[in-house]
Amino acid sequence: MEQRLTGLADGALTAAAASAAADAVGEAFICALGRETARRGLGERPYDVQLLGALAMLAGQVAEMATGEGKTLAGALAAAGYARRGRSVQVMSVNDYLARRDAEWMRPVYALLGVSVGWIGQSSTPEERRRAYAAQITYGSVSEIGFDVLRDRFVTDPADLVAGQPDVVLIDEADSVLVDEAMVPLVLAGAAEQGDPDRDMAELVRGLRRGADYEIDEDGRSVQLTVAGARSAERALGGIHLYTSEHVDTLTRLNVALHAHALLRRDIEYIVSGGRVHLVNESRGRVARLQRWPDGLHAAVEAKEGLSASESGEVLDSLTIQSLVRRYPTVCGMTGTAVAVGEQFREFYGLEIAVIPPNRPCVRVDEPDRLYLTIEAKEDAVVGQVIASHATGRPILLGTLDVAESERLAGRLGRTGLTCAVLNAKNDAAEAAIIAEAGALGAITVSTQMAGRGTDIRLGGTGGEPGPVAELGGLQVIGTGRHVSSRLDQQLRGRAGRQGDPGGSVLFTSLDDALVVQYVPEGAPRAAIAAGGLIRDPDPQATVDHAQRVAEGVGLEIHRNTWRYTKPVEDQRRIVMDHRERVLRTDAALRALATICPERAAALSADWDEDVLVRAARQITLWHLDRCWAEHLARVADVREGIHLRALGRGLGPLDEFYKELTRLFAPLLDEVTTRSAESFEAVAVTAEGADLDAAGLKRPTATWTYLVQDNPFGTDIDRAIRGLARLLRKPPRD
Repeated sequence: MEQRLTGLADGALTAAAASAAADAVGEAFICALGRETARRGLGERPYDVQLLGALAMLAGQVAEMATGEGKTLAGALAAAGYARRGRSVQVMSVNDYLARRDAEWMRPVYALLGVSVGWIGQSSTPEERRRAYAAQITYGSVSEIGFDVLRDRFVTDPADLVAGQPDVVLIDEADSVLVDEAMVPLVLAGAAEQGDPDRDMAELVRGLRRGADYEIDEDGRSVQLTVAGARSAERALGGIHLYTSEHVDTLTRLNVALHAHALLRRDIEYIVSGGRVHLVNESRGRVARLQRWPDGLHAAVEAKEGLSASESGEVLDSLTIQSLVRRYPTVCGMTGTAVAVGEQFREFYGLEIAVIPPNRPCVRVDEPDRLYLTIEAKEDAVVGQVIASHATGRPILLGTLDVAESERLAGRLGRTGLTCAVLNAKNDAAEAAIIAEAGALGAITVSTQMAGRGTDIRLGGTGGEPGPVAELGGLQVIGTGRHVSSRLDQQLRGRAGRQGDPGGSVLFTSLDDALVVQYVPEGAPRAAIAAGGLIRDPDPQATVDHAQRVAEGVGLEIHRNTWRYTKPVEDQRRIVMDHRERVLRTDAALRALATICPERAAALSADWDEDVLVRAARQITLWHLDRCWAEHLARVADVREGIHLRALGRGLGPLDEFYKELTRLFAPLLDEVTTRSAESFEAVAVTAEGADLDAAGLKRPTATWTYLVQDNPFGTDIDRAIRGLARLLRKPPRD
């Protein structure tokens, strides 16, 4: 078949011929024809395993393909296959740089196959977005596509819609998007205003002493004032009594400021750049420039750093990434590490995994962990290993757990006379160029978590010869600790050994690492320590393995529990948005209001033709629908904050109580929309442009903006109180 296809292509590979052929023969043909178009358009001939990956995605699966196996091209062939079936495809990337790069890179293949392609980014205008979504295949970052969905939910004219209807979504780095970031809410906010940072409270907590004035619990996620600390704070606040009802707000502000001071660490959980606080994405070690904590905590960190407060305002709507993806009738994707989260793919998305073998066998040597007693001993060993490997000329990729660690180790290496490139996730395009050179002879690259960078590391770099590096053993990956998920360790190791290249990896760990301290608080068994602090006994290493398994289990349970609370809200959102869609696209609003207010409708009909009245009724109804939904979300947030207390009082489980209360709150919402709309329909003036909402005081926000919320890592006040009580009950009584 391939010879016949090549002959056809050599004769006349027109868009029409490609379309007719693809429709006639199907997936196998599109893969074979894709092989020829890739050769012509890119100068690359897809491997058989890339075609297998494309077929897996065309079957609605997640293809697990190792780093360097050509996922970008495999995804493009799958997207083209869906497009030739008449489907609309959106390819979700993890950032704007990769979305634009991949769309432009694969454009010649799409052109030869007669398929249109577009891309969106943060700087795209509404008209550019409409053109991109009108293409058969649209590339965009997860957040930008999600924000377009949110913005579309507040338009009042169908002509202003941007994103179109969901059909097929193909997700790059599928495990990162569908698991690590699944529960991250994307938020549309309005009525922006500048707040004042609580500098006085930040200054107060700065003077408190750990151990004397406050204590941090064993999991590092909660902090409490001691009796002495509370008394000290009360004196500083003018002799008030913090734990009385009149000072609840003051106590809350103090607790939030204390959390920001004691638990959120600069260059680990966040960085400061350009006068703003930017969160660091834990799963990717990347700066999440559009993310923020809930407003109170975020403002407290800004006050801690002496910065001006950023905008805060009312949440108009929000959507988790998991809910965004579940909108699509067909979901597929690709990643280098899918099997480890196969259970979650099936549970939350109904997705199966297709493991695609490598084009060439992997010969990378993955050494056992090197375990040390302390972090200091571990870092000494890491620096020694880098110095020894660099002396041979072997390229080194040093993967760190956080920004502060990468800068600390880079500084130590610099003091020994070694030059290294440090990547701290501040510029995707610039870092891609640096990563491309990480395999060059003698290169030392220091970086936080590598997942999602989307750039191959070739031995010898982009212009060098691979032979000399291969003779030295290829790229050596050195990790400075275990991540909370073994997948992230696998992703780091996978940067070496692409396409059968030689390579090696080793992880350095310690019993003082945060992973062990947080998830095995009772500590590791005592062990014999060799020279340099190295631990060779198997039992302590088993403790590290156990800590990682516990962390993975905790992560899965958090995902499940968060989804249990999120799903009923998403079900209600679907009801509201279906209603909104009918109002937006039909004359349903006018028909409903004319039934309730027949005299007003008749009077208006005498002055205007029907189109004006349809527009006016639609504008009025949509205003009240959006207003009622925003109010409902605010009430839901209040319920969620105090649900444990309500549940304890009524003897119910928190989730059961939450469902019960949520149902009660939602039941009258659409009726309330109708009642308010009818009242406005009676009173609002109608002009040739429709309803004069501004004159009636029904103004929409003067500005809206979008961001991602990093859920409060410390839970609600009630959550923290219950955890603290549970810890006290577990402690043995003192003599």
